[in-house]
Amino acid sequence: MLAPQDGARDSGESAEPGLTWADARFRADFAHDAQHNVTVELWVEAELPLICQRSLRPYLEPVKRHSLLAVVESVAEQELLPEHYEPVLVEHGRLALLDLVEDELLLGVPQVPRDPAVKEVDLSTDPGGVVAATQAEEQTQRPFEGLAGLLRERGRK
Repeated sequence: MLAPQDGARDSGESAEPGLTWADARFRADFAHDAQHNVTVELWVEAELPLICQRSLRPYLEPVKRHSLLAVVESVAEQELLPEHYEPVLVEHGRLALLDLVEDELLLGVPQVPRDPAVKEVDLSTDPGGVVAATQAEEQTQRPFEGLAGLLRERGRK
């Protein structure tokens, strides 16, 4: 999902200027709640290099996520958790923190990456399509325009 690390595209073009890869930052606070569940409050922040689906150029997408997780050892324990917790299943009593951070980053990536700096482009395969759409907007009918005129005349009397 990420843009190539060197910024080059498959076509062999040179690296995108100003696009740098950086490490993700995270903070995890572990605690026990009133029900003796092991909880993890996780903050993740990164700027992910993605390919804009409008321009097909790499850009940096800021991602900031905050989650409240509860550690469970079985699916049965998951059913007992309060609703405000996201369950995290551990294997052999070990928590894969790197996987949690990666999951949070994936949840922060938009389904269709779009660089906000790139304006929306109106493309059509029909060469007359853009002109026809513009003309249709100019010929907008206003069905109640005549009624408004009649009401104005009636109000003057």
